[in-house]
Amino acid sequence: MSDRILIVDDEAEIADLIETYLKSEDYSVCKFYSSRQALECIQTTVFDLAVLDVMMPELDGLTLCQKIREKYTYPIIMLTAKDGEMDKITGLTLGADDYITKPFLPLELVARIKSQLRRYKKYNHTYVEEEKDILTHLGLSMDVKTYECMLSGKPLVLTPTEFSILRILLENKGRVISAEELFHKIWQDEYYCKSNNTIPVHIRHLREKLSDTLSKPKYIKTIWGVGYKIEET
Repeated sequence: MSDRILIVDDEAEIADLIETYLKSEDYSVCKFYSSRQALECIQTTVFDLAVLDVMMPELDGLTLCQKIREKYTYPIIMLTAKDGEMDKITGLTLGADDYITKPFLPLELVARIKSQLRRYKKYNHTYVEEEKDILTHLGLSMDVKTYECMLSGKPLVLTPTEFSILRILLENKGRVISAEELFHKIWQDEYYCKSNNTIPVHIRHLREKLSDTLSKPKYIKTIWGVGYKIEET
């Protein structure tokens, strides 16, 4: 079965263009020009990935992103205006995994989609035996086979990007991981290293979910000017 992708953009030409490129790659596409109609579909349909425009007249893409994250963890890519830096930060904070600025090259968006889907699917398959299946730290437990996290015995709902970051830090306890290295490990694409705020925003969101603090971190410690780490216990 082909991956099912949601496209929501009130600019018909853009939505139609994305649909054409994705269908040429054999993806199944559900396209909406109306954010209200998309919201109804989101409540009843499970997708593998969503592409959401930020600026829409009825209901903006940030709200749709938030609604999706109430129930699902599949990747979300936001489409933002050229000067929409705050939209990018807000989207990442609300659970988006990536963003692309308009105008964009359709093939670049397709590449981003493929990258997100590869990473998302990775955590739903069996890993090789030499890798640890369960990672733990001070009441935090991560099962890399079932893509589940528990914090003090309660489920911890993470987006694919948050899961990837936390897993890398847990697998490298005691070692400082730079934002650039996190980019390489997660996306394996030099392009993503050009951003300077994506990883910090995801780290901040992780801290909120872990009830962690920047001043006295129990889990993720910032080494200023270097990167992030989880201390060995």
